Parts: sequence; C-alpha cells; structure tokens
Amino acid sequence: MPSKPKTTLIQNAQVVNEGNIAQLDLLLENGFIAQVASKIDSQADLVIDATGKYLLPGLIDDQVHFREPGLTHKATIESESRAALAGGITTFFEMPNTQPQTTSQTMLDDKLDIAQRTSWANYGFMFGGTNDNLDALLAVDGKQVPGIKLFLGSSTGNMLVDSPEVLKKIFSNTSLPISVHCEDEQTVKSNLSKHIAQYGEDIPMDCHPIIRSEDACYKSSSNAIALAKETGARLHVFHLSTAKETSLFEAKPLTQKKITAEVCIHHLWFSDADYKHKGSLIKWNPAVKTKADREGLWAALLDDRIDLIATDHAPHTLAEKENSYNNAPSGGPMVQHALSVLMECHLQGKISLEKVVEKICHNPAQLFDIDRRGYVREGYYADLVLVDLNAPYTVASDNLHYKCGWSPLEGETFQAQVTHTFVNGHLAYENGQFSNQKASMAVAFKR
Repeated sequence: MPSKPKTTLIQNAQVVNEGNIAQLDLLLENGFIAQVASKIDSQADLVIDATGKYLLPGLIDDQVHFREPGLTHKATIESESRAALAGGITTFFEMPNTQPQTTSQTMLDDKLDIAQRTSWANYGFMFGGTNDNLDALLAVDGKQVPGIKLFLGSSTGNMLVDSPEVLKKIFSNTSLPISVHCEDEQTVKSNLSKHIAQYGEDIPMDCHPIIRSEDACYKSSSNAIALAKETGARLHVFHLSTAKETSLFEAKPLTQKKITAEVCIHHLWFSDADYKHKGSLIKWNPAVKTKADREGLWAALLDDRIDLIATDHAPHTLAEKENSYNNAPSGGPMVQHALSVLMECHLQGKISLEKVVEKICHNPAQLFDIDRRGYVREGYYADLVLVDLNAPYTVASDNLHYKCGWSPLEGETFQAQVTHTFVNGHLAYENGQFSNQKASMAVAFKR
C-alpha cells in the first residue's frame, strides 16, 4: 500500500449509522471525518468506490486478551491487533491478567508503551483490581483507562477479588465503569470436585457447562448487581452466558442505565451441542451453554437488556488446548472473525445491520466515554470498515492472522468479509493486505 494520503474520498457507500442506512460519500482529512454527504465532489489523494459495500464505524471490542507481556508465545499486541484490523475492529480494550498483571501504574505505563510502538489498532487497557491494590486502583487516571476489571471468578494469579470488604470499597469509591467476570468460585470448585471423583483426569469436555454452571454464573452476577444497586456503582457485567442471567437486566436505552451487560460472539454462535466436534477449542469461561441459553441471549440482545457485543479474544496454542479437561486452558481467538459471524447472523435474519452497529460500535463508545469514536460523524476520528456481504470465504489455517495459528471457526464458510479498515483516516487493511505504516493511538476518554 502507498504511504498515508492526507485526504481520502469514499464514494457510494451504504453507511450504517445511528439507526439508519443511506448511500453516502465520506471525505477523510488528517485522520478525521471531514464531510459526510450524499455527493462530495472534492479532490482527494485516494478515492475508493464503495459501490455495493456497507460502511460501518470501526468496531470497538471492549474485552480482549492479547497476552503481552509475559505470554507472548500465545499472542502479542502486534499480532492480534493486526488480526483485529482484518476483522474490522479498530479499537480494543485489553484485560489486565497478563504477566505481570496490570494492577499498578507502572505496569499500565509499560503496556501503553508496548502498544504505542507495536499496535495496529487503537488501544486502551483495563486496570485490574485485587484484594490488596485498592489505593492504586482508586488513584488511576480515568482519562487514561476505560475502566476497572474485577475477576469475581476464574482468576489468574491473585486477581480473584473475593473480599466482601474490598469489593464494597471499590464499588463505593470509584466513578469509573467496573467490568466484572461473574462466576461463583465455590460453586465451580464444588462441581469440579464431583466430576473429578467421577471421571478422574478423563472429564468429558461437554461437562464444562455443568461444572461452570448456570447457578455459578447467576449467583455471582446477581450478587454483583445487588452490590452495585446498594453503592450506586457503574457496573458492566462481561460475557453473559445464560438465559437466566438476562432477567437481571432492564430493557431500556443505554443512556438510562448504570448497570449494563454484554454478550460474546461465541455465546451467540456455539452451543453445548458443539463440544462433540470442537472439544476444548470452544472451552471458554464462562462456558458455552445450551441452545436455550443461546436463544435467551439473542432475545436479550435484541430487546436491549444486553447492551454490548464483544469477543473475549483469548488465544492459546493448539498444544495447550489439546490437553485433558483440567489442563486445557479456557479461551480462544475471535477478533478476526467476529464481524463475519455477525454478518452471517444478519443474513440469517437474526439481527439488523443497524442493531449490530449499535451494539459493537455506538454503545461501547457511550458506555466507556470514548472521545470521538464509534460513530460516522463529521469531526470524529475516521475509524471505519467496509464490508462486502457477498464475498464468501472459508476460514482456514492459511488465511488466519492469529499468532496461535488456529480458530474454532475453521471450516466455516461465511458470506461476508471485511474489505477495507481505516484507522484514524489511514487505510490500514485492504483485501487481505496490511499497510506498511501504523496509524493507531491510545484512546482518550471524556471524563
């Protein structure tokens, strides 16, 4: 690709934005959307005819694990942010359970430095809470981080926050969004002990949603929500996996909520019937559960009890995944294919394009107070993605950009794919090819 043009004109795109679809032209100048109109006659350094394609705001993924520092045999910020661009994700928020963990200002600064040098997409880093870092957590600059991440189950290292006193202090003393992983640890441990007694080391993979059960999820989510209501905290519950949990949330606009929820791509796509063929490749925490749970999640997404869609991208090596149940880690790579999955669901009649954009572009920007991203608006950063809904491809090892080199979606054929991704006005990805220049930046927050 050529070096960065100062101006780009995108013509004849079907722009999906703020509840509407309209054929429009966009003029991009110096990293921003300079003009949106039905017809723009201005000259530009680069002109792209987007006839027949849909233009969306760049996707904002509020939950990824890019594994750097400390776990770079699985992934790096550079490798996974490139994969994200191929999937139309222009902004990501990375989780704190790296090695070392992002639980101090020093480690936050180190991650920001790595991303500034290597990331292909815009970036932000959640600040992690533990039972003993309350002072650091409350001192963090809200203009620098999207929010606080708490593991109320399934933690790494010392990141399980299980002190009621600490939790109440965090919930009572921060105005930042508190994002939580909700699984009741004691319920999970009890279920696991029963399965070890029955199966030893040979626990079948389809026992995962029984071990990490509906009860474990509901108990933890309901407790977190009760505490948020008591303290007035701004709570965001990550990766709902059960229909039962959706009853805890209200069906009303995001702007009227202090307690919100998200669902992940894999919980919308897979069900427990898939363990038979996919095995540990679809082992996530929380677990992929029943078809009825999947249907319940879809219903809650569409009636606005669920506010966001994310990936929880969490790669491991195939060798790690091929271990027995107890030793196979949970998580899988998803950023490259999230939008293809959602477009396939749209083509199946499950969700409108406008609703997709609301849940994975507009709402993350609103929820985390992101500065000038998530919308197609004049004066906003030109983070954009063009999608062709009639460009079938099959997910295969030779077209993956993940460092881990595998996907739980291998063998799936999707009808839609990303053709162009713009980051801050720069064409960073085009038809399978990446630019030779990075244009990413740290996300700013309006607080």
